[in-house]
Amino acid sequence: MQTTKELLEFIEMSPSPFHVVDNISKRLEKKGFIALQEGETWTLKRNHQYYVSRNGSSMIAFKIGEHLENYSFNMVASHSDSPVFKVKEHAEIQFKDRYTSLNTEGYGGMILSSWLDRPLSIAGRALVQVGDHFESKLVNIDQDLMVIPNVAIHMNRTINDGFKYNQQIDMMPLLAGGNFKEGDYTKLIAQSLNVDPLAICGLDMFVYHRTKPTLFGIHQEFIASPKLDDLQCAFATLLGFIDGENEHGINVYCCFDNEEVGSSTRQGAASTFLYDTLTRINQSLGFTQEDYHRALASSMMLSCDNAHAVHPNHPEKTDMTNHVYMNEGVVVKSHASQRYTSDGLSVGLIKHYAKEAGIPLQFFANRSDAPSGGTLGNISSTKVSVMSVDLGLPQLAMHSSYESAGVQDTEAMRTLLRVFFSHHLLMQGNRFFIQ
Repeated sequence: MQTTKELLEFIEMSPSPFHVVDNISKRLEKKGFIALQEGETWTLKRNHQYYVSRNGSSMIAFKIGEHLENYSFNMVASHSDSPVFKVKEHAEIQFKDRYTSLNTEGYGGMILSSWLDRPLSIAGRALVQVGDHFESKLVNIDQDLMVIPNVAIHMNRTINDGFKYNQQIDMMPLLAGGNFKEGDYTKLIAQSLNVDPLAICGLDMFVYHRTKPTLFGIHQEFIASPKLDDLQCAFATLLGFIDGENEHGINVYCCFDNEEVGSSTRQGAASTFLYDTLTRINQSLGFTQEDYHRALASSMMLSCDNAHAVHPNHPEKTDMTNHVYMNEGVVVKSHASQRYTSDGLSVGLIKHYAKEAGIPLQFFANRSDAPSGGTLGNISSTKVSVMSVDLGLPQLAMHSSYESAGVQDTEAMRTLLRVFFSHHLLMQGNRFFIQ
């Protein structure tokens, strides 16, 4: 329960990917991690721990062991973003000086109806001119600022008959009434930062759901919260990464942005961020390119992104034999076309780690007549090719603005990751040694 409470606090403090990375950075710094900058020279030491961010919305942290004669990388990946609405430039939409709405567009595949008639606000970052330079600053308007109002059933009699929402028409948040003046939106952000509105040069702002995370169920066995996909995995794997100790290798924690829109950005899993970081670690520690390739051959990645639990109202949506439930363990995901990266080797190894951790595993596969989404593992492996397994935590209503999951599962993932990060994997031909 303590881990669950910490998770819900973490989510509430993380209304945008920029806040996610900032909160992870603060937690790492308290544990003695040293911040690195991509634009500076790295001088790394064994038995030290570091982190680096890109774009302020993606993060890679790593712990370097002491005995690296046959080192490899133990890696985990999750993502910091969730399906939301992003605010456009020239955002104010005014109607006859009576209403002002905010012009937004969808980011990622979302359940649109879940955003209606809910308290909303905006968060993200601003680029601010300060004297002779520019600074990136976090923004969170911490108030119930907006609502996207539904059309009354009296005016839309087909609302319960499969109504199709138009994002440009139906999904604009109501921001203000007749007292709104042009520029008030920027002034609101400037006031939150205590800067002149004219100093704000650029904005990346997102709408977020203001309903607080909570527990529910007759025994308080479930979580309801925004952004469980994928902040539940991002948080659980972070704790396991911090807990684990591996003297014979390098433990790596990744939290990438832009997974919900394909990862093809400079800070996404399809970028060179992971490759750049691993090769710089290798070089700074005095290893050769040959050493790097040898290390990758014995390396493993856990791609951690939440999984679909059996829906109590629609069990027919689930595969006949591979179905998972909340509060019953970590999920291993497989797909014949490798939309998930798991294979017999990686699944066998994760079974070994789970057995040592005392953690039950569940196994998920899509129905054979249903498509599957891609994950971080198969995207990142195009740049850094290592053995990988896809894991997740079971949840309901994925991509809703308010999702549900199990109270016990965050701690289960943390325990599994602690065991994974406390061992060294060495592969020699068709033999696998776990130290």
